[in-house]
Amino acid sequence: MDRGNRTVPPGITVGYMEQDPDLSGYATLGDFAASNLPEGMDYKLAVVAEGLKFNPDMAVATASGGERRRAALAKLLAEEPELMLLDEPTNHLDIQAIEWLEAELSQTRTAFVLISHDRAFLRALTRATLWVDRGEVRRRESGFDGFEEWRETVWAEEDEARHKLDRKIKAEAKWAVEGISARRKRNQGRVRALQVLRAERSSQIRRQGTAALALESGPVSGKKVIEAKGIAKAFGDKVLIRDFDLRILRGDRVAFVGPNGVGKTTLLKLLTGELAPDTGSVSLGTNLEIAVFDQARARLDAEATLWDNLTGDPLMRVSGAADQVMVRGQPKHVVAYLKDFLFDEAQARAPVRSLSGGEKARLLLAKLMAQPSNLLILDEPTNDLDVETLDLLQDILGDYDGTVLLVSHDRDFIDRIATATVALEGQGRATAYPGGWSDYAAQRGQPVAEPASPAGSSRPVAAKGEAARPSGLSFTERKRLDDLPNQIARLEAEIAKLATLLADADLFARDPARFRKASAAMADRQAALAEAEASWLDLAERA
Repeated sequence: MDRGNRTVPPGITVGYMEQDPDLSGYATLGDFAASNLPEGMDYKLAVVAEGLKFNPDMAVATASGGERRRAALAKLLAEEPELMLLDEPTNHLDIQAIEWLEAELSQTRTAFVLISHDRAFLRALTRATLWVDRGEVRRRESGFDGFEEWRETVWAEEDEARHKLDRKIKAEAKWAVEGISARRKRNQGRVRALQVLRAERSSQIRRQGTAALALESGPVSGKKVIEAKGIAKAFGDKVLIRDFDLRILRGDRVAFVGPNGVGKTTLLKLLTGELAPDTGSVSLGTNLEIAVFDQARARLDAEATLWDNLTGDPLMRVSGAADQVMVRGQPKHVVAYLKDFLFDEAQARAPVRSLSGGEKARLLLAKLMAQPSNLLILDEPTNDLDVETLDLLQDILGDYDGTVLLVSHDRDFIDRIATATVALEGQGRATAYPGGWSDYAAQRGQPVAEPASPAGSSRPVAAKGEAARPSGLSFTERKRLDDLPNQIARLEAEIAKLATLLADADLFARDPARFRKASAAMADRQAALAEAEASWLDLAERA
């Protein structure tokens, strides 16, 4: 702290859960977590460990970063200080552990301060909001719900004030040029005031903005993207998937949820052909171009620089240009591309290991988004990303023409993105449900808050043993019903234009390639119209 005071009343204990805890000197995670517990209080750690699915006997030397952070969280909760400072507590927790932690914090009498990007978690627990923006801390005496509207209002007022200041500076500068020579002595005060205005404007710090994320769809894939029939996978005695069917069509956004270790990543590898099933079959559609965002960040070389990670990637390399990368078919200077993802020039030559978790995620997104694709595999993409980047990623995925398979523990993000959710429930069971997390929870009979608006319309994903839908419509289905009339009108307009084009009797002789393309487009639009009309009738009847 450079200046100011920090005061803690006598007898008040403050506990801090940091993102990267120092476990040196401890043999096991349990030794670290119990290090400050009084004699006879080990039972508190056992209760917390059960809720967080945290193994106290795991050796520190073999523990992953996520397991170390769960140990730090367990240590803090077991110690029960009067004030808890929690830095990204939900990262690397599965949804079940997040909901357990949410329930614990909702009933505790202990004060706590949260840093988190998990909007569902923040909405459920917070009563006040501190917004840190360009060195200023603003406080709002209500929880996170409504934060985005407050932020946009503040920014709009700030922009208006800046525009007024710019107009005033422009007017005063014009006066200084045109009128000062005749009234030099009498108006030096006004000139000094102009200098003050300019100093005020130059001292204003511009908002950093968000990363310049963009996705380019590759060639259109076939309508069927993936079809799995009766697949099963086991490792030794542990059965991860048993007798599972799934059909994924072009444009679907399918989320995979379940406890850590239940087999979500394994199922993704089975569906994409990276792993072979023990029984059953997986067939991939035609013309697929796959891009993968892996939770282990395996595509990043921690010891290499950001520069070398981009220029050394075979998919981004530009032949004969050591300072260029190929971005969606166009060469771009590596530093300019890094700046699109909020890295400064000095960071370009820094090793990846020096980056924060959020910066590593942004660098991996930079690699992912440089290549065209029509099937995105996103394995825990939201870890460490700030809320603004999450919003932008959601918008980008909403406009993406391809298919998305998503593993995430962020309930809000799943609600905004997914058109179907596959729940892995242990002992080899996996079931597909239409809609996002809130729709899945509602169909399982769990109470849920009203979800955020999804990015796209829902399309059922066929799965063996799919749960029967309840009477009425889910949130996603209601949104689909509202969107269908506009979709139907758009398809009818496109069909009318194509019909006019095909009515030209000389088109085939003059331009056979265009005729074939228009004919294929007409068949595609007519099939889509029939599907949309059938969906509208089904939803309208059930509504």
